[in-house]
Amino acid sequence: MFRIDVPTPGSGKSLLHRVEDSLLPLINLVFLLLMFFLVTGQVTESPLPRLPGLASTQNPQAPDADLVVEAHNQWRVNAQLVTRQTLLSALPPPDTDQPLKIAADKSTTMAELEALFRLLEGGGFKDVILLTEPVL
Repeated sequence: MFRIDVPTPGSGKSLLHRVEDSLLPLINLVFLLLMFFLVTGQVTESPLPRLPGLASTQNPQAPDADLVVEAHNQWRVNAQLVTRQTLLSALPPPDTDQPLKIAADKSTTMAELEALFRLLEGGGFKDVILLTEPVL
């Protein structure tokens, strides 16, 4: 192993000690960033709503969403089946303070979601929340 410990004139510290001294502020910064993200992270105690494809058979419950995307690309707003032409008129008007909540069936493909998102964007919706549930 090759080691360089050459003291610099006037400082009295070797190169290794100067490198160690300059790493301490970096370590402090990383620690502070870690603490910031831990404190500002949102923790909620309410469980996620059941998605149509994952709902248990014992207690079927409709998800708390503005739009439900079911299997075979069927859309429901307030439990009413809507078409591509009637979707935007059936949804609440776009609101910058309250994003549109969408629950999708587990069989929904990304291509179907992308087409839906493009339609919603054309209707003035800028923010959406896609409700998901982890597989247990």
